[in-house]
Amino acid sequence: MTQDVEMKDEEALPQAPLPSDSASILQHLKEGASFIEAASYTKEVRRIARAVRVTIQLRRKLTASLLSAFLDYALLPGSEAHARLSAYLPKDNRHGMEVDNDDAATSAVQAPAKHILPELEIYCYLLVILFLIDQKRYDEAKACSSASIARLKNFNRRTVDVLASRLYFYYSYSYELTGNLAEIRGNLLALHRIATLRHDELGQETLLNLLLRNYLHYNLYDQAEKLRSKAPRFEAHSNQQFCRYLFYLGKIRTIQLEYTDAKESLLQAARKAPFAAQGFRIQCNKWAVLVRLLLGEIPERIIFMQRGMEKALRPYFELTNAVRIGDLALFRNVAEKFAATFSKDQTHNLIVRLRHNVIRTGLRNISISYSRISLADVAEKLRLISTNPIADAESIVAKAIRDGAIEASLDHSNGWMVSKETGDIYSTNEPQAAFNSRIAFCLNMHNEAVRALRFPPNPHKEKESAERRERQQQEQELANHITEDDDDDF
Repeated sequence: MTQDVEMKDEEALPQAPLPSDSASILQHLKEGASFIEAASYTKEVRRIARAVRVTIQLRRKLTASLLSAFLDYALLPGSEAHARLSAYLPKDNRHGMEVDNDDAATSAVQAPAKHILPELEIYCYLLVILFLIDQKRYDEAKACSSASIARLKNFNRRTVDVLASRLYFYYSYSYELTGNLAEIRGNLLALHRIATLRHDELGQETLLNLLLRNYLHYNLYDQAEKLRSKAPRFEAHSNQQFCRYLFYLGKIRTIQLEYTDAKESLLQAARKAPFAAQGFRIQCNKWAVLVRLLLGEIPERIIFMQRGMEKALRPYFELTNAVRIGDLALFRNVAEKFAATFSKDQTHNLIVRLRHNVIRTGLRNISISYSRISLADVAEKLRLISTNPIADAESIVAKAIRDGAIEASLDHSNGWMVSKETGDIYSTNEPQAAFNSRIAFCLNMHNEAVRALRFPPNPHKEKESAERRERQQQEQELANHITEDDDDDF
């Protein structure tokens, strides 16, 4: 809140002298432009990714005067792109900064060369969209992002792919902020087709995640699964996009009752997510907790005590406690108490499914505690609320016995549930299965780490290969010379 007020105060004083930090920010933007220009000529995509990372760090400090000065530096004044982007900036702030004569001269010399670079033009679009979103001018951000996408379709360069992926994200995000996310679904599908034809794998990753987010926003899980299953597969290029894909895949698998695959995807997304992405990690942990509860597992207490997540995971901690105890009344109270939170997280339907798990847990505790108990006492301990609780308890116990949740039998004549003696769990294959799952998890993590390794180029091998090529060329020349001498002798 304080940062937003300070930004407004700076914009209210257009004639104030330029502070030193603003000059340094402008200098950082110019350095980013130089990185992009060098990457455009050398075809090095990593430099553009570095410029984008620096820009994201500076986005909260961008002002209209800074952007106006940078547009004058990066684009040719009077050009179509310069006029379109300058129209989104407040007119009273567009000349509030003083630019050094050396910078102005450099800009005048370099502007015609920079104007022809598509990377710089797309970078300027990205800066303006970030500024408009941070200023909560969502309608203008939506218009600017639409114009940037229309302009982006004309470029097919590998050095534009990194900037294009960011534009795709903010294009969808601006429409989501205005509540018009369904309008761009067809455009996102068309952009995904274009990225596929152009072999833009980073763009395909981003657009696939945006389409999945679009479908899941409107609870269209079947369409999301059809798109995901038919989309082209390739090695992930961005860790952030891969984490988002795993999260969406986990949500789809959860709704489709494939809890084991959903648990693996959600836990992997939470583990791979950057530490700074706290909101994303919270969402992954919420869904992972519910999936584990639906599988009959009880999450560890340390999950709910992670730094910065205690308050957000508090409803799910109380829900886990109710499931662990098997208290149906406590479960109903928790569901009613945090109904607004569960509806906001879109997890209310999963919590409705948990009622059956709570009943099963309560039955399991009863079967362990009592060798024989009447169905009326079972209904009372489970706190069943119905017109005929004894009949409901009998059907619930019969279903639990059939599913293998408890080892017991029903005595219908006397109205009893007779529990069988529990055997030694270590005489079964369950410990072996649990140990095998842990080993498989560690092996998968090791394989992923090995695949993610990157090695610097080895100059010795390059030197040896060059020497080998030179030696082969000399041998070929010598063989040709010998062949020519033999022909002359003949």
